Amino acid sequence: MLTDFVTSLRAYRSAAVFNPWAERDFCHDADDKGAVVRCEQLTHYLGERIGQADTLLCAEAIGYQGGHFSGIPMTSERLLLGGLAHKGLAPEIVFKGLTPRRTSSPKVRPAGFTEPTATIVWGFLAQQGIDPYRVVLWNAFPWHPYHPDQGLLSNRTPDARELSAGHRILLQLLELGNFSQIVAVGEKSALQLGQLRIGATKVRHPANGGAGQFREQLRQILG
Repeated sequence: MLTDFVTSLRAYRSAAVFNPWAERDFCHDADDKGAVVRCEQLTHYLGERIGQADTLLCAEAIGYQGGHFSGIPMTSERLLLGGLAHKGLAPEIVFKGLTPRRTSSPKVRPAGFTEPTATIVWGFLAQQGIDPYRVVLWNAFPWHPYHPDQGLLSNRTPDARELSAGHRILLQLLELGNFSQIVAVGEKSALQLGQLRIGATKVRHPANGGAGQFREQLRQILG
């Protein structure tokens, strides 16, 4: 069940890893309700897709500009707040059953955090006219790993031990979603799925100049 899945997701703790759905970012959250809001937003996002989504789009890990504050993988807070409407990205493409809320302090980013990869992914779905509710965005390591010496507004690659914990959650999601196809976003995600012997189609990660190839490869997969 979805409730059990979210409970499992919330239970994880590890050094230099932020769990958006269970922990407070004391430096950057607007108040002490951030984890609750992020949990509600993730639950609505998944609840409106599980059972009808046919595709899982899996990247590597949550970043501080995306799911750290939105609570949803590859999704920025600014998108949820309507700040990307000029790019044709309305909050309703993420979920409809809940009014989106910010969790970061406006003093940190007045318009909310925004993530280039998230904008590219959601922009592709909108531009191609693909129903966003047929796709679930996720990460092989579903939490936010950061550099201890740089603080929470940083990203790092998860290590082998951390990835092992993420695999358990990924397998739960695959069972819950019963997706007909899985797409690995980038080499690192493809490697993790391969270790689990999960069949997946690999596409170029959109970062570092890969946006064009990412769009073309995903267009061929999702049509």
